Amino acid sequence: MKLTRLALPEVVLIEPRIFADQRGYFFEIYQEKRYAEYGVPHCFVQDNLSFSAKGVVRGLHYQLAHPQGKLVMVLAGEVYDVVVDIRRNSPRFGCWLATCLSAANHCQLYIPPGFAHGFAVVSDNALFLYKCTDFYHPGDEYGIIWNDPTLNIPWPVQDAILSPKDQQYPPLHQTPASHLPLWEDNRL
Repeated sequence: MKLTRLALPEVVLIEPRIFADQRGYFFEIYQEKRYAEYGVPHCFVQDNLSFSAKGVVRGLHYQLAHPQGKLVMVLAGEVYDVVVDIRRNSPRFGCWLATCLSAANHCQLYIPPGFAHGFAVVSDNALFLYKCTDFYHPGDEYGIIWNDPTLNIPWPVQDAILSPKDQQYPPLHQTPASHLPLWEDNRL
């Protein structure tokens, strides 16, 4: 297994070790001891699964009072996965990164609390798994509009398919400070 800190150093890319032979393949989706060495929590309390068609964009989502760390991966298909640092006073506030997650590359991404997360489906469809460190709280849903012009994320979709809720989120610079998490210097 290879774990790599990315341009947002709290975000970890996990490339599992694949054991393949004529029967197929095997790999560990989660191994507490190894993941903990890179700051990936050992307590996940909820698993979510989404199925989406090509062109669907989900996000950019976060919870504020009940922040969720997320360990995500694609079980079928391929997505363009995006993480945005939305922590007030963070030296990387407004910075984002994107990576390809697919059933073919088996990569995972750990997104800690304090970051907005979303993805665009680039294959015909995608099956997306989220392991979360806190429960979903419907009254604690927040988001940043996916195509925020100040973030300038080069999404690989032309006519995004969005939920009505995702269409209504504001750009980051118009989000009230009270609706954003506060950065705490953890010195990674």
